[in-house]
Amino acid sequence: MDRHSTADEQVGHTVGVDVGGTKTATVLLDGAGRVVAQDRTPTRHGVEAVARGVADAVRRVLHDAHVPADRLVGVGVGVPGVVDPDGGSVANAVNLGVEGRAPLAALVSDALGGTRVRLENDLNAAVIGAAHHLAAAGEGQVDDLAFVALGTGLAAGIMLDGRLRRGPHQAAGEIGHLRYVPDGLPCKCGQTGCLERYASGSAIDAAWPSRTGRPAPVELFEAAAAGDPDAVRVREDFVGAVAAAVRVLVLTCDVGRIVIGGGVSQLGAPLLDALVAELERQAAGSPFLAEADLPGRLRLAPAGVPVGAVGAGLVGRGGI
Repeated sequence: MDRHSTADEQVGHTVGVDVGGTKTATVLLDGAGRVVAQDRTPTRHGVEAVARGVADAVRRVLHDAHVPADRLVGVGVGVPGVVDPDGGSVANAVNLGVEGRAPLAALVSDALGGTRVRLENDLNAAVIGAAHHLAAAGEGQVDDLAFVALGTGLAAGIMLDGRLRRGPHQAAGEIGHLRYVPDGLPCKCGQTGCLERYASGSAIDAAWPSRTGRPAPVELFEAAAAGDPDAVRVREDFVGAVAAAVRVLVLTCDVGRIVIGGGVSQLGAPLLDALVAELERQAAGSPFLAEADLPGRLRLAPAGVPVGAVGAGLVGRGGI
């Protein structure tokens, strides 16, 4: 069964939980995939604490929406790290204080009295949520899609032919560790010059530290718009690196849509406009790139819509 087969059916309520390094977003979805309750809370760390935090968030959204627990079809949880969806375990989720491999789905299920819980990588959950949002926004069924997270690092969730592309080692979408600058900046992965050292929120933090306590990307883009030459240079370097990530995804997977998400995406139109301008500049000298229409494939993640949690809720239905 593919992800579309239950999109308009009343299949019962599901809860989706997107567990981030600092915040956990939770949504309650009705049978048509509409958000009927939301919750946002600081993330607890350590596998036992994460499981308790997820279970508590599930109970809160059910309470807020006056939905009894016996109407809950399932729970989906998106987490960073190497996820085994079939076994319900996650490994190397260091941002959550989870070392080694942990049976997170079973722990959450036990805390909820046996409710079915499905686990998925957070970016895979986000690409499912993004496809759901695009369909609801009138773009129709989107089967080939990438969700690019511009956050502390850089990675993508990929959907091809309506199905997640995980890869045999769960490494699909790790575009942040493609070498971008030969002999460039050192990366925590052990390589140098990785793309995420130039196309991520942490890359902006390093190149343009916040002066006022506001998010560094906001300060950078404002300073560049005001004509600060140093800010213009840093912005252009960042946008060029993100454009390289877009090219990689289109020219390897030919995804029809690329949704830009993560913390940096909160810049909104200034980020999208800068990316479109850079991709158009590159295409001006290449009929091949012009024909591929990379700018036309770009979308921003919707502001105020927790697509990762929505996608996790759809995972909770099963059949993804």
